[in-house]
Amino acid sequence: MDTPSIDAGSRLLALKHELVAANRILAHQGVLDAFGHVSARHPERPGEFLISRSCAPELVEIDDIITMRLDGSISEGADAKPYLEVPIHAEIYRARPDVRAVVHSHAPAVIPFGIVTQPLRPVYHMAGFLAKGAPVFDIRACFGCTDMLVRRAEQGAALAQALGSSAIALMRGHGFVATSTSIPGVVYRAIYTERNATIQQQAIALGGPVTYLDEDEALQADDTNMGAIGKPWALWKRYADRLKALEKRATLDHF
Repeated sequence: MDTPSIDAGSRLLALKHELVAANRILAHQGVLDAFGHVSARHPERPGEFLISRSCAPELVEIDDIITMRLDGSISEGADAKPYLEVPIHAEIYRARPDVRAVVHSHAPAVIPFGIVTQPLRPVYHMAGFLAKGAPVFDIRACFGCTDMLVRRAEQGAALAQALGSSAIALMRGHGFVATSTSIPGVVYRAIYTERNATIQQQAIALGGPVTYLDEDEALQADDTNMGAIGKPWALWKRYADRLKALEKRATLDHF
């Protein structure tokens, strides 16, 4: 009779470890810095999600992971201070039952595509998930002048509506959100959103017309890449684990 709860507990613990790794990987890859966050839908309770307390991603430890409800209240970790922009995650999970992980990033290479008319489009196969484009959410168009942060449920809902069925949405003058059905998948998409943006800017700067992937080849590329997601995830996680071990060793050497 206890086996299901033990299995559920193991799955939850494994997901927490993946979430810690995701924070460190994205910081190491330059997609997150002192700001930004990544979350995962609870494996047993779809109306809840896991996210770190308000903390720089590179510093996230397993004890920093809290559980939040879609209404923005804390289910587990009541003493923690959550990120101001948890409505980003809550409202995307509410609007998209297929989404199981969300990243919010301020990666500089992506910002220009949210403030110009040139859309972010897939320029190479690693970014096939951009097949449906990257819609732009402009908070001012919906809510007037704000501090640009998605602080309230209605703002998160408007962002989720702009995202629609796409994998990525840009946030004008702010950053972007990435979604996927898994933590490794969303980490992959966040990293390659930034890389595609960099390459696209380089291609545009060279002058002349740019040849983009068409929707069919982008979708096929995304299917292939998502099927091989374990390969980059294992590599990125190994880097993150090494950095964590070095940090621990440095702390011990200090004492």
